[in-house]
Amino acid sequence: MNLRSLVAMSVPLTLLVGAARADDFQLVLRSIAEQPPGAGKLVRQTERQNWKAQETAVIVCDTWDLHHCLNAVRRLEEFAPRLNDVLIDARRRGATIIHSPSDCMPAYADHPARKRAQSAPVAAELPKDIAHWCSRIPAEEEAIYPIDQSDGGEDDDPAEHADWVAELKAMGRNPGTPWKTQSELIAIDAERDFISDRGDEVWNILRERGVKHVILAGVHTNMCVLGRPFGLRQMVRNGIQVALLRDMTDSMYNPQRWPYVDHFTGNDLVIAHVERFVCPTITSDQIIAGQTFRSKYDRREKTDLLQVGVAPRVDRATLQNRWSLVELPGKWERWTKGAYTDYQGTAWYRCAVRVPGDWGANGLKLLMRHDDAESVRAWCNGVAVSLATEESGGSFGLIPETALVQNDANLLVIRVEHQPGVQGWKHPPELAGKDSTLTLKGRWHLRLGDDPAWSNIPLPARFGAPPDILFEPR
Repeated sequence: MNLRSLVAMSVPLTLLVGAARADDFQLVLRSIAEQPPGAGKLVRQTERQNWKAQETAVIVCDTWDLHHCLNAVRRLEEFAPRLNDVLIDARRRGATIIHSPSDCMPAYADHPARKRAQSAPVAAELPKDIAHWCSRIPAEEEAIYPIDQSDGGEDDDPAEHADWVAELKAMGRNPGTPWKTQSELIAIDAERDFISDRGDEVWNILRERGVKHVILAGVHTNMCVLGRPFGLRQMVRNGIQVALLRDMTDSMYNPQRWPYVDHFTGNDLVIAHVERFVCPTITSDQIIAGQTFRSKYDRREKTDLLQVGVAPRVDRATLQNRWSLVELPGKWERWTKGAYTDYQGTAWYRCAVRVPGDWGANGLKLLMRHDDAESVRAWCNGVAVSLATEESGGSFGLIPETALVQNDANLLVIRVEHQPGVQGWKHPPELAGKDSTLTLKGRWHLRLGDDPAWSNIPLPARFGAPPDILFEPR
């Protein structure tokens, strides 16, 4: 036996395979998979990984000082102290800490952490659309979104909410967007941390610091945590290994909306969507001592649900009470699983359309082919679209540029007064923009009845429209 062999035998095996350093993050990444593929059975799976602290960043999303939903404030203030402890420990280990309270940069104009973010060298290659909201990634294209958040997700008691609105006004805050800073419960280290709500700036920081892994915490998972320019989808789309800190987050979900479960089950369903289609999740006890955080308001016996057994219903009452997912083109018989072969009355259809770059610079032409006897109206982001009769049959109109949000999701709503004998919608609507036409063939929301309020939703489409009804030019 030679000297090299003797030395090798004396070295512990853990060192030979690369032992984890004490400051590294020893994580258990949790995800969901369909096993076997196509069988419809979902199982949770875990994978242990070692993330080097100096190659890891923690991004804190939109943990604002105030919110238009009082219950959202209460839930954030519950877990914020523990999240602060997570940041203290991650910072001590050498991780990069980025605070991203969107819309609050004016409050930090002179803060060293803000200036540090602004002074980060511009990355050699900035990913396409890194400065914009991301409403969906390819892995989500076939997913059915698990909750209806189109009402904005507020779950306040109406009387309490009215008092909260009055209190916000008395503070001099806008009740719709009352946030000014990050919550004081989460400390910002002026000597080491970064402050930015811009995707390009955050990307510059990650590149400068050599970050390979991101832990994302904050609120709200189904809106900002997923969609912001520094959110989960952008990280996944651009090759950063990312994990959601699932016990340091919350969702905007109102139990009065489908699937009519309590708030915390709604949050579980959103987390399950993330674990199956976006990225894995971890918990705070993998970073600091103690137990996984659980809200005192969460009194359920069973938690961490993958899905709820809500059977789709096709009766008239259900179609009138909530928006249902349908495929255009399609027939009533297929949409309602035989409950209708045709339908006489008013029906509303809605989808979201992402308008990239200058595609809608001069507005978008909306073309709809339908039966001449049917009366049709349309709205984009709540703005009525003036329609005229198309010579070849149907209607067309111009969505003005002023009604569009460029590089973002836009809500398109169509109201149709269906006549007897019309079995469905044979030709999906089309949008013609600069140099190309987008056929809106695919999944839409359908609702029977008539309510002018359905022409829009309370929040911009980026927040309220789910990814399963999103269209975008390729």
